[in-house]
Amino acid sequence: MDTPSFTFVLYTLFLTLSVSVSSSSSLPMSLKTQASILVSLKQDFESKTSLKSWNISNYMSLCTTWYGIQCDTNNSSVVSLDISNLNVSGTFSSSITKLSNLRFLNISNNMFNGNLSWKFSHLKELEVLDAYNNEFNCSLPLGVTELPKLKYLNFGGNFFYGEIPSKYGNMLQLNYLSLAGNDLRGFIPFELGNLTNLTHLLLGYYNEFDGEIPPHFGNLVNLVHLDLANCGLKGSIPHELGKLYKLDTLFLQTNQLNGSIPPQLGNLSSLKSLDMSNNELNGNIPNEFSNLRELTLLNLFINKLYGEIPSFFSELPNLEVLKLWQNNFTGSIPSKLGKNGKLSELDLSTNKLTGLVPKSLCLGKRLKILILLNNFLFGSLPNEFGQCYTLQRVRLGQNYLTGSIPKGFLYLPQLSLLELQNNLLGGFLPQQEITNTNTSKLGEINLSNNRLSGSLPNSIGNFPNLQILLLHGNRFSGEIPSDIGKLKNILRLDMSFNNFSGTIPIEIGKCSSLTFLDLSQNKLSGPIPIQVSQIHILNYLNVSWNYLNQTLPKELGSIKGLTSADFSHNDFSGSVPEIGQFSVFNSTSFVGNPKLCGYDLNPCNKSSSETLESQKNGGEKPGIPAKYKLLFALALLVCSLVFATFAIMKGRKGIKRDSNPWKLTAFQKIEYGSEDILGCVKESNIIGRGGAGVVYGGTMPNGEKVAVKKLLGINKGCSYDNGLSAEIKTLGRIRHRYIVKLLAFCSNRDTNLLVYEYMTNGSLGEVLHGKRGGFLEWDVRVKIATEAAKGLCYLHHDCCPLIVHRDVKSNNILLNSEFEAHVADFGLAKFLLQDTGGTSECMSSIVGSYGYIAPEYAYTLKVDEKSDVYSFGVVLLELLTGRRPVGDFGEEGMDIVQWTKLKTDWNKESVVKILDGRLHNNIPLDEAMQLFFVAMCCVEEQSVERPTMREVVEMLGQVKQPNIFQV
Repeated sequence: MDTPSFTFVLYTLFLTLSVSVSSSSSLPMSLKTQASILVSLKQDFESKTSLKSWNISNYMSLCTTWYGIQCDTNNSSVVSLDISNLNVSGTFSSSITKLSNLRFLNISNNMFNGNLSWKFSHLKELEVLDAYNNEFNCSLPLGVTELPKLKYLNFGGNFFYGEIPSKYGNMLQLNYLSLAGNDLRGFIPFELGNLTNLTHLLLGYYNEFDGEIPPHFGNLVNLVHLDLANCGLKGSIPHELGKLYKLDTLFLQTNQLNGSIPPQLGNLSSLKSLDMSNNELNGNIPNEFSNLRELTLLNLFINKLYGEIPSFFSELPNLEVLKLWQNNFTGSIPSKLGKNGKLSELDLSTNKLTGLVPKSLCLGKRLKILILLNNFLFGSLPNEFGQCYTLQRVRLGQNYLTGSIPKGFLYLPQLSLLELQNNLLGGFLPQQEITNTNTSKLGEINLSNNRLSGSLPNSIGNFPNLQILLLHGNRFSGEIPSDIGKLKNILRLDMSFNNFSGTIPIEIGKCSSLTFLDLSQNKLSGPIPIQVSQIHILNYLNVSWNYLNQTLPKELGSIKGLTSADFSHNDFSGSVPEIGQFSVFNSTSFVGNPKLCGYDLNPCNKSSSETLESQKNGGEKPGIPAKYKLLFALALLVCSLVFATFAIMKGRKGIKRDSNPWKLTAFQKIEYGSEDILGCVKESNIIGRGGAGVVYGGTMPNGEKVAVKKLLGINKGCSYDNGLSAEIKTLGRIRHRYIVKLLAFCSNRDTNLLVYEYMTNGSLGEVLHGKRGGFLEWDVRVKIATEAAKGLCYLHHDCCPLIVHRDVKSNNILLNSEFEAHVADFGLAKFLLQDTGGTSECMSSIVGSYGYIAPEYAYTLKVDEKSDVYSFGVVLLELLTGRRPVGDFGEEGMDIVQWTKLKTDWNKESVVKILDGRLHNNIPLDEAMQLFFVAMCCVEEQSVERPTMREVVEMLGQVKQPNIFQV
């Protein structure tokens, strides 16, 4: 919500203040008095290390060395206080109003809480009040309307609730007003249309307003920036907005706006960024948009717009980003689109476009993203694409493209994703060498279901970053090149349904990161190389319908992660090995091999000598003699008794409270102490158990119910570990409506206790799968899904530092008395520091819960926010089906994701096959289909294909608005 222009406004005001001369008529206070006020203010702060210079003994240097202080040079009055970005917490006292000459107050990007019931009338000189991104939890203060000189007011990014006071429309001198990112409700007061001096107005993000955009906003003729995104607005876009001739940014995305786009918006000749995506707009794009000559960004995706894409888009000289996906546009793509030479991002996917892909799209060599999938485009790809060296992501699947792949297209230096699947492309893949100075960045290639032929070039091994290679459903022939072993980072390799011949190269064993290998439906011969067993994390292996022969390598049984394998319809001989993973494969994995025995459908005949030897051994396999087994069992029993005795003695000692003192850190205002918390920790109070700890319920002396979690596995000596303490303090400062509040942290040298707010209705998992199973009606399930998504979205995108939960599951989504969802249990949470750019972090071991773990997490130990997205997708499937993630599907090893794909074949119309039978039959099918669509997006096997949690929130917001999404 902060932009360079906002920073410039602040900087300009600050610069003006720092050199201006006070015109205040009030008598100047002494330096000591002003210093005393500031020191008093500091006493309410919990973090003071950055304000060490605020020392009363040093009051004489108040105006020169005190951090964040600037004074009027004539009378030594404090006129500016800037303590932004210090991560200071606590309350901000109203004593600040005693500094009556204050003109600039910036406390943004801290963690101040409480309210702002100050006597603002004392601050007659105040011009700038910036409280952005704190934790103020109250209604918007009316007192600010008594500040006659206030020009800049930023209350964004807090927890202000209630309605916007109509009196805010009286602050006629305001230039900047931001109330975005709060919890405001009600109607936007039309009185804000009186603020004709405003240049910036921001009201969106997490607010949930009723009604429409006030037409009175057409009076704000000085507006440069208007942001009303994601705040629940309904109705049509008022044509009065076309009067805002100075506007350069208009954000209306992610609302419920309907009707056609007003042609009057074409009058906004200064407009640079226009985003009206994710609404219910219909009709054509107005011809008047041809007047938007300054436009650089136009987002209209996820609407109901139709007609042709206007040809005048090609004439807009500054257009860089054009995203019109998921509408009903027809006709062809403008043939000269991109001729301005500035086009960098184009997404026209999921429409009904026909015709050719224009040659001019990369004319300026700036195109980075090209997404045209799921249309009816035909003809050849422009040869010019082979020289479009700026391309990073290309998605052209699900069309009717013909011809060959342009020379050089596969080997573009910046290209990370190339999707050409489900077209009619033919010809050969060109051979091309990649030098060390021009290393490919390709991470995924999908050429499946085309008509490509010829041999696979050796240069296929020149993609060191490739993780996914999908070639199935083509006409490739010849041998699989040994260079395939150079793909050290390949995770998924599918070469099925081709005409590959020869043997499986032994070099494939060097693909140590491989989890999925499908070579089925080819003409391969010879044995399976034992080198395949070197791929220790292989999960899926399919070599069916080939001409492979000899025996099955017993070494494959040592691949512990190999849960699915298919060797059927080959010419294998001998017996199926009886070791390791071979015991978990289905019998159908071996059929169609006449010379192969040793599985249920074709058991091997044992010789009589083997039977006799078995009878002599009493049917037992060779191993430890029986007498030693008895001795071992007795020893184990003695050890168990000793251990139990020590455990009982330790339990009787209880929690030592005197010799091992307790430290209590409160994150909220609480009226109880450590003794009260410890009183909850007893067997009779247990309300839950998990991998991270045991949870106890209890009632404090003031009647407040709390949940106390005793952490397991990190108890010894951790209470004084700075790392743990810092993380818990950060979690304690998180304030979000849909995240369980951490009230306090109680610890000593042996034990760590976390105190949370109590959730009356327990966890979503208990309600869905416990004794109260099926209690949730459909609307409540959709509501819970949306609220939980908003909580996770906050962790991933909005809190500081960003957080990956790492254990998202239905048991960690708690429900209060009104069945409002709250994300809980950060025992496994991991922080994503801002300076890492959100990159994945390699963990030392797998954590999380079985059935929820993303594929890449389980096999590569790489975790990022997309791992949480996968887990949340599993939760959505639980809400749809009422089934547990694992164990409800009648087949060992099958989970809810695999079962859902099997039942529905990814087709949303098949959702009726998986719906929870305990729900009433009047479930809106279109809503169920939309929720299913979101779930399947989340559980995409490849993390790059999953949406972000911000996108998930947007998609879930459309569940109650059918016919928006398409599979």
